[in-house]
Amino acid sequence: MSVTIDPSAHVDPKAQLEDGVYVGPLCVVGPEVKLHKNVRLVSQVSLSGDTTIGADCELYPFVSMGHPPQDFKHQGGAVRIVIGERNVFRELVNVHPGSDAGRPDTVIGSDCYMMVGSHLAHEGQMGDHVVVSNGVQIGGCVSIGDHAVLGGLSAVHQFTRIGAHAFVGGMATVTSDVIPFGSVVGNMAHLAGLNIVGLKRRGFDRKTIRDLRSAYRLLFALEGTFAERLEDTARIYAENPEVMQIVEFIRGQERRNICMPKHN
Repeated sequence: MSVTIDPSAHVDPKAQLEDGVYVGPLCVVGPEVKLHKNVRLVSQVSLSGDTTIGADCELYPFVSMGHPPQDFKHQGGAVRIVIGERNVFRELVNVHPGSDAGRPDTVIGSDCYMMVGSHLAHEGQMGDHVVVSNGVQIGGCVSIGDHAVLGGLSAVHQFTRIGAHAFVGGMATVTSDVIPFGSVVGNMAHLAGLNIVGLKRRGFDRKTIRDLRSAYRLLFALEGTFAERLEDTARIYAENPEVMQIVEFIRGQERRNICMPKHN
């Protein structure tokens, strides 16, 4: 197996390309870039900086990664992008590295799909099996859990957390943390329930879904304070790992409030 580089592409001699890499027409690959086995750059891809892309990833025309972050505090220090395996980046996707004013790395897991025109800003942390639909704009320092789905043209404010298995509706504007398994819609986004469709698609059993629904109703009821309801939920469902994932997510709140239902 060998590396294939189109004659019109420019690949810096210092770049590291493993077996099976394909670099298509008019691509530009910088000196610090590392492409693992079978990475495919379809055409007109621009890769710069300390950017590592895992095996079997596909990058389509006009994908741009590794250029300096859009962070006015960044002073040009060492930053990087680390990407896992089997990810797909469609046309016009843009990913920025970390910032020397904060976290130096942007990290994307494996088996993610970023659709046309989506953007992941500096210091982004994305888990595995995440779907980012067309035109989604993700601000700096955002964390996205495994199996999250972000609907088309939605926007996520900087420092926001999106929990695992969460769903963000199309054109939603998210300025608060979204709990794991939650579903948010609207501008400004509010919690509209659990991502039941996603839970069923991923094989969660009926009991787990029933317990999550019961815990959700308790957690976001109108009686008592939210802190009291959170502790009640943690006590009642202490042996349920999915519910406790929500509890620990809320307890880990730092920069943003938790996205709540309208009635809260």
